[in-house]
Amino acid sequence: MPFLPYSMHWTQIAGRLRHRLRQLPSLLWLLELKIRGVQLHPPIHLIGHPVSSRFPGSSISIGTSVTLDSSVRNNPLGGSSPCVLRTVTPTAILRLGDRAGLSSSTIISGNSIEIGEETILGAGCMVLDNDFHSPGPGFTWLTESSKNSRPVKVGRGCFIGARSIILKGVTLGDRVIVGAGSIVTKDFPAFSIVAGNPARIIGSTPKPV
Repeated sequence: MPFLPYSMHWTQIAGRLRHRLRQLPSLLWLLELKIRGVQLHPPIHLIGHPVSSRFPGSSISIGTSVTLDSSVRNNPLGGSSPCVLRTVTPTAILRLGDRAGLSSSTIISGNSIEIGEETILGAGCMVLDNDFHSPGPGFTWLTESSKNSRPVKVGRGCFIGARSIILKGVTLGDRVIVGAGSIVTKDFPAFSIVAGNPARIIGSTPKPV
């Protein structure tokens, strides 16, 4: 059947063309990040359009081979929102280590947030190092992201389950697993498995040989 190789050939061309066309928007989104002053260490993999804002004077750095998945279709859980990276004070630091991966996750730094290399944040996770508001006169609330902030550090090779929240002042050691829907309010050592609200240790992961 002489037409079969010809048909396969054009199918392959069409597939490659479609892949190239899908890459075009990501080039624009990378340019947008660069214009906003985000430090990029290519390659960066953008699936869908991330949201970013950098407070003047602050620092956002994305390591090499980081993946930001902001696509509803791409994630099996169906991402409900884009990835959000924000700094909200002039001295804030936000760092994503090499080969980290985020799916529809939100990271907002008023002080310092560091995500270690190879760490994955599942769909809908939040990492926050401040309370955003503090009590004001009477029953009012003031916007405050600096005085009430404390650094957050997540180690290498961690897995943060979907819809989990890591709050201010938390340090997680390497290879920590956080169960889905957990609220992490305190430090946990390397190789811990934690879950719950508030999160507690429920097991351990094997150490690398």
